[in-house]
Amino acid sequence: MGYIMDLRKTVGSRPLIMAGACVLIFNHEGQLLLQRRTDSNDWGTVGGSLEIGESLEEAAARELYEEAGLNAGFFKFITVLSGKDMYYKYPNGDEIYNVMAIYEANDLQGEPRVNDDESYELKYFSLDEPIEHINPFTEHYLRKAGYIRKW
Repeated sequence: MGYIMDLRKTVGSRPLIMAGACVLIFNHEGQLLLQRRTDSNDWGTVGGSLEIGESLEEAAARELYEEAGLNAGFFKFITVLSGKDMYYKYPNGDEIYNVMAIYEANDLQGEPRVNDDESYELKYFSLDEPIEHINPFTEHYLRKAGYIRKW
């Protein structure tokens, strides 16, 4: 997250508008791959912010590899989420308003593995039941995008 970290040196924790991509990875049983994050110690999706000159699809591909060690043959665009309810405050106090493109990764190559220092572990979860220790913001946008309906 070089670009955002550079901005943080100037603006501190003040709210930023952050454009990025979220990548949903489903196994053959329809379970969603989540990462237990090192910054919040809860479960969240793979994804992150754009770097200078990067497209949303390029950010999705980069984050998929950086955070899960996977490559996708193609991405299916799902939706873009934005607005005041896309606000998030990180445990360190940094504030953002997300503009988030959500993609499903398809035709995956590789086996999921922790590939950077942003995750402790990766695990597949069913979306049919509540996920213990899911990041509240992750739950919010999965619900907003229509992936969680029952809980």
